[in-house]
Amino acid sequence: MPHCGFRPVRRLLGVAAALLLLAGCAPVHSDPAGSGADERTGTLRVWLFDEANRAPKAAVLDEAIAEFTATRPDVKVDVQWVPVAGRADKFAGAFIDPASAPDVAEFGNTDVAGYAATGAFAELGPEAAAMSDLVPSVLKTAEYAGKIYGLPWYTGVRALYYRTDIFAELGLRPPTTLDELTATARRIRAAKPEMYGIAVGGKYTYAMLPFLWAEGGELASYDGTMWNAQINSEQAAAGVTRYTDLIHADICPPAQCADFTGTQSVQAFAGGKAAMTIGGDFNRKAVDQGAVQGKYAVIPLPGRQSGSVAPAFAGGNLLGVFRASRHRGLAREFARLLADPKYQEKMYVAMGNLPTLAGVQAELADNDPFLRPFVETLRAGTKFVPSTPAWSKIDSQNLLPTAVQQIATGQKTPAAALSVAAAAMNKAFR
Repeated sequence: MPHCGFRPVRRLLGVAAALLLLAGCAPVHSDPAGSGADERTGTLRVWLFDEANRAPKAAVLDEAIAEFTATRPDVKVDVQWVPVAGRADKFAGAFIDPASAPDVAEFGNTDVAGYAATGAFAELGPEAAAMSDLVPSVLKTAEYAGKIYGLPWYTGVRALYYRTDIFAELGLRPPTTLDELTATARRIRAAKPEMYGIAVGGKYTYAMLPFLWAEGGELASYDGTMWNAQINSEQAAAGVTRYTDLIHADICPPAQCADFTGTQSVQAFAGGKAAMTIGGDFNRKAVDQGAVQGKYAVIPLPGRQSGSVAPAFAGGNLLGVFRASRHRGLAREFARLLADPKYQEKMYVAMGNLPTLAGVQAELADNDPFLRPFVETLRAGTKFVPSTPAWSKIDSQNLLPTAVQQIATGQKTPAAALSVAAAAMNKAFR
């Protein structure tokens, strides 16, 4: 599954900039009903992200469509599968030419700010409010400028995967603090130099962020007028440094790990080359298909204090309604159906997508112990990237990975690397 909220599209910067120019930098539209018509018959056009194995997702959609059209005999639902890699061009075309836009679309939560700023999406506050069981921190990922522009369809967070057999062999216990995590990783590397104590990477931003947030740092703050970088604050620097300390010769050598992405970090663990890694609920299949199947467990990534959980990045995908839809009522109803408890549970069974509803999460976790640490992480409180179209530019410039790599390899001090990153972030914010 694509989990687009986890991997922002690099090309969105140019798209967003062009669209904002076309809009004359106009403020976000606030008409909660949208600007399209409200026809109750005809074809409802739906864009959903394609999958490497589409069949399970398509089967759930077919079931939802059958239920939806059973009480609406004059309505057809046409699903178009959008390749994740090409979604920037696809959405850009819909923003520029509303006639080509779908009624309902799936999109990543890190794209919310850029998409909402174009005015192309309808506000979905009432529909979101009706989902009374939504995890509050997940709902925040659908927000831009105080308004909700999507229904959280599924979410995902990361936790700590560890090798139960290696820990038993070395007489280790799972770490309960970030200090213990570092010490444990160092002990494993010393005892088994052929393994990484923990597989992390210089290009694995979403593994670094919990360390930054656990130290009380922030990426940026909003002063009511504009965003201001905070990545070079004392607390943020402490968190980044704590993370880069893991990319060290006695844990995960910089020669290899400084270039690791999240996928490569998880692959190292799945392949038996690492005793720990930071991975998502969505990485389960990849790990189980590797050499460590049946030899690992997962716990929440610990925080600074024993018993605490480091705040995780809340990724995931949303369902939005285009304001230009000529079936705005049907579009909202269909999006609401897909996001209801029944179909969130079905999507979990089919695709492993973690539901956004607390009750469904709890029910699934009761029957599947693997989910419990991820649900616990969500309950402990998650964080998100700055809600601004500028984030696409910041991400596309690799500002954070570059700073992490410079620190990990000794090219720059934390203060120097993060000051450069903060200056570039502020330029993007302005």
